Parts: sequence; C-alpha cells; structure tokens
Amino acid sequence: MTAEPGTVGAAISLEKVEESAPGLVSLYKSAGVSLRKQGLADQRAAVYLVLDRSGSMRRYYKDGSVQHLAEQALGLAAHLDDDGVVPVVFFSTDVDGTAEIDLGNHQGRIQELHESYGHMGRTNYHWAIEAVITHYKASGATDPAFVIFQTDGAPYSKPAAEKALCEAAELPIFWQFVGFGDPEAKGFDFLRRLDDLPVPERRVVDNAGFFHAGLEPRLVTDDELYKELMVEFPEWLVEARAAGIVR
Repeated sequence: MTAEPGTVGAAISLEKVEESAPGLVSLYKSAGVSLRKQGLADQRAAVYLVLDRSGSMRRYYKDGSVQHLAEQALGLAAHLDDDGVVPVVFFSTDVDGTAEIDLGNHQGRIQELHESYGHMGRTNYHWAIEAVITHYKASGATDPAFVIFQTDGAPYSKPAAEKALCEAAELPIFWQFVGFGDPEAKGFDFLRRLDDLPVPERRVVDNAGFFHAGLEPRLVTDDELYKELMVEFPEWLVEARAAGIVR
C-alpha cells in the first residue's frame, strides 16, 4: 500500500487520525511538514503540554486560544508518540491539576479541566517543571520528551525557575516556551534570558527555546507555530546525544 502524504515516519498514521480525530487532520499534516523539513520525520518523543492558569490568562481560556494550542500539541504528538496521548500540567501558584488529552478525547477538554480547578493564582514555573519531570521518570519512557510550556509572563520566583530548568538539563527533556500576550511586556525579557542561560556555566546543554505567539495567538498559523516549535529542538537532540543525555 502506498503511504499517504504526511505519514512517512509518523508514529500514528493519517488513516487513524482521520478515523479518531478528523478535526485534527489539518494540524497533523502541518506538523508533518515541519518535522520533515527539520529531518525529524522518524523522531520519537513524548509530547507534554504545560498551561499557565495565572489570573491574567483568563481571556485566553475564554477565547479558545489555549484549547487550540492543545489541539496543535496533539497534531504534533501523533507524529512523535505512538500512544497519541499528551499529558497536561496546569499551573499557577502551584500545580493546579494534571490530566491527559488524546485523539479521541480533546474537544472542549481544556476549558472543562480549567473550570474544574477553580481559583487562578500567580505564576510559578518550577512546580510545573518538577511535575513534568516526575511524570516522565515514572512513565519509564526511553524516548526524549518535548514539552510545550505556555505562559503569559515571568514567574513570581525567577531564581526557582532558573534553578529547575538548569537542573533539568541533565535529563532527556526539551522545554519549548510559548508566550501569549503583549510582546513588549517586560515579563518576556525573563523568558528570553531563560532561553539564553549560558552553557556549560549554568547547564550542561541548551535545553530550552522560546517563541512569542503575540497578543492573539490564534492568528498564528499552524504552519508558523510548528516551524517555531522546531527551531531549537533539532539542535538540542544533537547536543544531548553528544553529551550522553539522549540515547
């Protein structure tokens, strides 16, 4: 049988996506194009999604921006991870909740979970980073992890965030930060600094990237988002393999 366009090397076939989640077919195809351009068509990784629930994020849950990002994460995961499941960590002052989304259970799921967690607090990255690490270690995964970490500003505890990210550099986990909000906001200066923490003075490899999706994240095309998500991941894979972090 001839492979359908967009399925070469994919963990989950186009046919299965069409059957299980027809609304995600376009995202799946866009993600496939980006991965092939980066030479990652055969790459496997566990995809995680970390979502900011600080009070200033309210509008992005209400207008569907966060739900759409979750669907984009699923479109990517269908290429990288054969179980089609994306663990989700919601955080604010602490970890507000953890859950999973998958091809068969994603429509409206983010808003439903968000509403179930109640109060929206401050922003603390380090608890979410630790939650992902704990889940990844417990999963027994042998493939690396690719974490889409969404936030709309700097954390309340910047030293804790820096420390957590630097310590995580010894693990086969890549952290792709995605900013929602005003590009001129000072809070994003911290994310740019986090992206550029020195190697090897602060961390063994550069294990993070940063992409700003702007005030209206849903206006970013799927092709553009996937392109930005994959800017630094291939470089990290090379460096992490050389350092013995990724097999």
